[in-house]
Amino acid sequence: MAEVKVLGHWASPFSAAVEIALKLKGVEYEFIQEDLPNKSPLLLKSNPVHKKIPVLLHNGNPLPESLVIVEYIDDTFPGTPILPKDPYEKALAHFWAKFIDDKFFSAARKALFIRGEELETGKEEICEALKILDSELKNKKFLGGETFGLADLAANFIALWMGVFEEVIGVELGVTEEKFPHLCRWKQDFINCDVIKETFPPRDKLYAFVNNRFNPEAATATE
Repeated sequence: MAEVKVLGHWASPFSAAVEIALKLKGVEYEFIQEDLPNKSPLLLKSNPVHKKIPVLLHNGNPLPESLVIVEYIDDTFPGTPILPKDPYEKALAHFWAKFIDDKFFSAARKALFIRGEELETGKEEICEALKILDSELKNKKFLGGETFGLADLAANFIALWMGVFEEVIGVELGVTEEKFPHLCRWKQDFINCDVIKETFPPRDKLYAFVNNRFNPEAATATE
């Protein structure tokens, strides 16, 4: 039996994407919880370039970057496909995953973690990115089609984490059913998938973690 380990963190959407992929394939794995402020020697050795989670260890061979790992899992293990076999559909999946990874997260960093002019710029860029995703979902259940795939896993953050960060940081991005009906429908369909419910952290636990990280004084006062 191949030895599979995941260096990750329970509150990371990127770690969640890797775990979901492994569960879809029915792969048994060991999850190694990283203390992010005090990264383990194993993590630093396994991902010396970015020094970030997640990292997949397959028979001792390390592989970083969540979307790279998800595709590797899809190519390596039998079971539920994550990427389509058709070359065109596969290329589209890569396109939307890259769009989310590049355009959406670039804007999210400005809107959620930076104040001043970049905050407003980030909010505008997020709105534009979400409009594009909403339009793409108009005639699709998931970004991957009738079943979720690589691009949907890339959008993990939108499904759960974004709302938590909005609430904690106090920045409203206006993700409403009126403005983004197809995206909001996708969010509910995605979160209600059995493997997603099994893997995503409870929202209240995630909220407490994010609140403690960004508002440590307020979090302490309520304990």
